[in-house]
Order: sequence, then C-alpha cells, then structure tokens
Amino acid sequence: MPDYNLDRLRNIIGEINAAYSKLEKIKELSKEEFLDSPEKIDSAKYNLIVVMEGACDICNHVAVKAGGQAPTSYADCFSILEELKLLSTELSTKLKLMAKFRNLLVHRYWKIDNDRVYDIIKQDIPAVSEYVKIVDSYIRQERQNK
Repeated sequence: MPDYNLDRLRNIIGEINAAYSKLEKIKELSKEEFLDSPEKIDSAKYNLIVVMEGACDICNHVAVKAGGQAPTSYADCFSILEELKLLSTELSTKLKLMAKFRNLLVHRYWKIDNDRVYDIIKQDIPAVSEYVKIVDSYIRQERQNK
C-alpha cells in the first residue's frame, strides 16, 4: 500500500466538508437572492476555492502515492486518477472543469460571472462530495489489503 498521510487527508476532508456545508446553505437560495447579496457571493467564491483546493490537495497526494506521478496542473491531477481507474471519465471531467474555475476565481476574480458561480453550486458541487467518498473508500480498501 502506498504510504498515505492519513492525518493530512482527514484534515483536508474536514475542511472540504465544512466549506461544502456552507455551499449547501447557499444552494438553498434562489438565484435572485444569491445575486442580490454581495456577502453570499463572496462567501460562495471563498468556499468554492476551499473545496477545490482541498480536492486538488487530496488528488495530488493520491496521484503521487498511488500513481507515482506528479501532476503538472490541478486539472491534470484528476486525469491521473482517471488513468488509475479511481475516477470515472464523467467525474474526472467535472472535477477538471471545477479546478479550472478555481483557477479563475483565484487569479481573475474580477472576471467571474456570478450567475456561473450560482450554477456551479447548484449543479456541479455534488461531484466533490462524490469524489471525497470515492477517495475515502479507496484508501480504506488499500489499508485493509495491507
């Protein structure tokens, strides 16, 4: 079994889950309520960054430990997990798009379309929860096979 830093992975998953739960609350808002609240928009952007940073950190750790490959980008990382058969093509594609959106949030925040932020929260963010469950299950299985 690869030598995973389980404490680190658990901490990252905790941070993802905390940010994810905040996004779930924002998800309950109508688009109009969301777009009329600069505070909700800012919170959504920040928590999307936290969720995707965590997802990418986990991905990098698993890609290096399980696949022996250092990703060249956040999006590339999910391709590696797809090659390792940990992620389906569909889930990998969603996560790659979200990783690219994370880059846009971090580096070009003034060009962000807030409608798109809302749509990602409503439609795409559940992919991160699915991803965390897959990685957690994979690591548990690897530990049992040890």
